[in-house]
Amino acid sequence: MRILAIESSSLVASVAIVEDGVTLAEYTANFKMTHSQTLLPMIDSMVGLFGIDLATIDAIAVSGGPGSFTGLRIGSATAKGLGLALNKPLIHVPTVDGTAYNLYGAKGLICPIMDARRNQVYTGIYRFEQKFEVVMEQDAMDIAELIEKLNSMGERVIFLGDGVPVHENKIRELMTVPFDFAPAHMNRQRAASIATLGAVYFAEGKIQTAEEHGPDYLRKSQAEREREEREATK
Repeated sequence: MRILAIESSSLVASVAIVEDGVTLAEYTANFKMTHSQTLLPMIDSMVGLFGIDLATIDAIAVSGGPGSFTGLRIGSATAKGLGLALNKPLIHVPTVDGTAYNLYGAKGLICPIMDARRNQVYTGIYRFEQKFEVVMEQDAMDIAELIEKLNSMGERVIFLGDGVPVHENKIRELMTVPFDFAPAHMNRQRAASIATLGAVYFAEGKIQTAEEHGPDYLRKSQAEREREEREATK
């Protein structure tokens, strides 16, 4: 099975092709450029360099949110366009689940945190026993509330994600259980993880058409929240 994956939920832009448990190619950049400028050129570069015909892929896995509203829309539109053009199914992979999959096999709890501003994070809690287990489904919550929950669980925690630099001081201050931060090669979103988890979903029949796919934002955009605040003060 050959899967093309797209990850654009944050500043990271990442694309990959994974076939039968092997990463054939991955192109990841963590730089301040819009994903509309990077995703398609990255895919073209990747398939061109290795001579991979996109018509030979079986499905397109896409990081489906939460994350940057703009980034998710661009990734979704790219995946939908390719799905329609190639007549291939899409696999919707929750962003936080895919990020946690970076640490496959790690002991203890895995807690990705994505900065959602206003002291909020997009997060979830995961562990690997015999298989990948979702302990708490991805959600938006206050960082202090998350830390309190993790402390109450009494297990070692590994944090990763772009929320770590933002909230590291608070984590160090409030955590009472042992914890670590994932190293550089594992601490951001990666398309290869989206593809690998996507292959699991594909085997379980969790696919959708390009027309059916849409991102999960989990909360309203900043523009929507500001408009509601203005209207509430009128």
